[in-house]
Amino acid sequence: MTPQNELRLLPWSGPDGKPCYLSTDDSGGYMSRLADNIEAVQLGMAADLVEQVSAVLGDQGAGSEDLRHMLTELTGALRDVLRVATSRGHLLAVSESQSTASLG
Repeated sequence: MTPQNELRLLPWSGPDGKPCYLSTDDSGGYMSRLADNIEAVQLGMAADLVEQVSAVLGDQGAGSEDLRHMLTELTGALRDVLRVATSRGHLLAVSESQSTASLG
């Protein structure tokens, strides 16, 4: 198992919205691959949403309900993207520190 400072933040929340973490030495294991796939879906959905938001913002006839809906969706997508960025940033930092340690 990985040391505690190498836990992977997963792209979903647990009960009560608390973060979930994965501790494993196998980055190609089932849970790691599942997390990678979910992150890819979340990032793809966020990219699609950016296009939709741009279309709504360009529509002079868009009402406040349309804008409220887009902001709600955008907030959720941003939350997902931030979680992915945090997780990947942490994994990158751990990987870099392991590379530096093996050189020393």
